[in-house]
Amino acid sequence: MALIALIVYLVWALLAFGLRSWVQWRRTGDAGFRGAGLARGSLQWWARILFAAALAAGVAGPIAGLAGAPPLPGTDRPLVQAAGTVLALAGVAATLAAQTSMGASWRIGVAESETTALVTTGAFALARNPIFTAMVATAAGLTAMVPNAISLAALLLAVVSIEVQVRAVEEPYLLRVHGPAYRQYAARVGRFLPGIGRLPYDARTW
Repeated sequence: MALIALIVYLVWALLAFGLRSWVQWRRTGDAGFRGAGLARGSLQWWARILFAAALAAGVAGPIAGLAGAPPLPGTDRPLVQAAGTVLALAGVAATLAAQTSMGASWRIGVAESETTALVTTGAFALARNPIFTAMVATAAGLTAMVPNAISLAALLLAVVSIEVQVRAVEEPYLLRVHGPAYRQYAARVGRFLPGIGRLPYDARTW
């Protein structure tokens, strides 16, 4: 199972970052990467460090499993691993679908001086951050496939880094750039799941 998890992880990383960046470059002439030269110690810098650590731990978990690292107590069950496989594969597909929904506005990171179109359709009609939701689902599935301490750490790092990126970096940026349009959208649509994490909206304040 560890080998299958490693293959799923590598395919997901290749598609979600490599292929998507290539498609973006072919369509727009821009690979979509943002955040070069981030101020050391800034919130986006920390989010990037944490996410990089999550990616490293994500590949290290299956490798540790192949090397004989023991599973967490009570987790080494065929049903858990089978459910994790289904969840991981669904997460890979959902990641690609959500990235496609974002179209030309797709980015990795935030450039404060840049304004992209606000996407509210497709997967973004269900949640404001469907790409991150799908990534967490993938990480959770991989953790269930190879439930050792490193895989669990990868999942926790992914969740923390995404929370920091969304709440402290992206939402303030979107509110500054799109103002009432984003506030209205955020009042209707949940942050990561439908209906959960909506922001309050009062038209009198805009």
